[in-house]
Amino acid sequence: MPHRIELNGDPLGPGAFLAGMTSYGHFTAMQVRDGRVRGLSQHLERLTASTRLLFGAELDTELVRAYVRQAIAGEPALSVRVMVLTRSFAEPMTPEILVRTLPPHPVEPAPLRLRAVRYERDLPQVKHLGTFGLIHHARQAELAGYDDAVFVDHQGRISEASVWNAGFLAGDTVVWPDAAVLPGITMLVQREALARLGVPQETREVRPADLPAFDAMFLTNSETPGRPVASVDDFVLPSADRAVKLLAEAYETVPWDEI
Repeated sequence: MPHRIELNGDPLGPGAFLAGMTSYGHFTAMQVRDGRVRGLSQHLERLTASTRLLFGAELDTELVRAYVRQAIAGEPALSVRVMVLTRSFAEPMTPEILVRTLPPHPVEPAPLRLRAVRYERDLPQVKHLGTFGLIHHARQAELAGYDDAVFVDHQGRISEASVWNAGFLAGDTVVWPDAAVLPGITMLVQREALARLGVPQETREVRPADLPAFDAMFLTNSETPGRPVASVDDFVLPSADRAVKLLAEAYETVPWDEI
């Protein structure tokens, strides 16, 4: 039964609608295979840090793992979202743990056409539940004939996309944008994997006007180690096949951790 929603370990049923509960909270998303996930320690570290920041409380990561193990029991492949939220804003806040499971997302290989949008998220270091702006700008981009939106901050720097980290290839060097972004788990484990393989990496400011200097642009998130970008606005980028192949090879070296 891949569709499950459990709050503090208690099933709520597949039809539960929780959007009205609160938008104050944070989450992590992962692809689980046979009870294992890549980057488990990074997922738990981010959940812990965000819980301290938003709630001023400590998160019991062993309890999180137990709830996830319960929710995924008997399923070989799932998409899993772990949310930490509260139903009461009385101090001290008590964070609660919601686990939602869905069928796994297949990797989509098609290159994306992005629309550049001036936008910055609140608390970009937190994968929080306040996703209205992300969804709104992604939808507006789709209505305008694009596949998604890529964000440009108030300094004119490319930061990230709606549900993705962005990266670039310059020669043999992988370039990550120097801007306030959510440090996605896939990006974090990719950076470690690329370093182990000896692939040069750097972080620097990237503006839309800099795009012609790159050999490729890609996006990455929990569902794919590297998705090619075909264009940003009217600028057509070179094929990202080499970058995507490099990212896929690096990602395959990342170990699976038992939940």
